[in-house]
Amino acid sequence: MTEPIESTAGEYFGARVAEYDALIRACVPRYDEMLERLVGYLPPAPAAILELGTGTGNLASAVAARFPDAALTLVDAAPEMLELAGQRLPGASRVVSRFEDLAVPEGSFDLVTSAISLHHVEDKAALYARLFAALRPGGALVFADQLMGRTPDLHGVNWEAWLAHCRAPGNCTEEQTRSFLDHAEAHDHYTPLEEHFDLLRAAGFVELDCVWRNWIWGIIHARRPA
Repeated sequence: MTEPIESTAGEYFGARVAEYDALIRACVPRYDEMLERLVGYLPPAPAAILELGTGTGNLASAVAARFPDAALTLVDAAPEMLELAGQRLPGASRVVSRFEDLAVPEGSFDLVTSAISLHHVEDKAALYARLFAALRPGGALVFADQLMGRTPDLHGVNWEAWLAHCRAPGNCTEEQTRSFLDHAEAHDHYTPLEEHFDLLRAAGFVELDCVWRNWIWGIIHARRPA
């Protein structure tokens, strides 16, 4: 029997906080490499950082280690996740909110980052416009996410490769894999890379690049002009 699908993505992940760290590494190939690569493309000295979809704090911990003097604001829709992340990063500010409902003061951050979370947002145009406004001139948006392939055939290759990884011995159970698929159908909104670029460019971002990619996962870099 598959697990019930919670009504929101926040509820889905909040219910899995105890197993999240092991589960994310079992279902996302090269997860730690992806985080390391993302941190490698961050700007040199951001004073204020906003992270969307903090989860248990894996990316936030790496960001805090690189920029120990930066003010870090963590956002997640699952209070259970933020509670654990707050234990790991006691100096960070925490905000429980869906991204669509988040109120961000204009010009308040030098960096916005995220890992495998923005695909839960359907209206990315509105989100990117708000993130652009939240950044100070010269600020950067750097995030990892699941991407739609440019064509259905290409996306199918990436999708099947991911499922094969999940089902490999020692990774995910069939029940867990089925739960991921049900969750994706209920809550995920994948966007092709070119459409991300179009939406980011329309919001005002420049220096758009996909700086790392592995199957359905990629890292996108964008910057607000100085």
